[in-house]
Amino acid sequence: MSLNELKLGESAIIVNLSTLNKYIKRRLLDFGILEGEEVLLKNRMPFHGPFMIEHNGQMLGIRYKEAMQIEIERQW
Repeated sequence: MSLNELKLGESAIIVNLSTLNKYIKRRLLDFGILEGEEVLLKNRMPFHGPFMIEHNGQMLGIRYKEAMQIEIERQW
């Protein structure tokens, strides 16, 4: 499953970042978003707009295109 399938308020563990562009992947790594880390979907804009995720108290915006490439495992 990918990050774009997550519903508002749900949290997930990042499973795979290898399909991302190396520059986007580096940006996420700089913010501490690694495989095995938990993220929470705070907001998503309509019409395939950006996603706002929270990780360790910081908010980060991710484009829909990149969210489709981030593989996650949903937390229940």
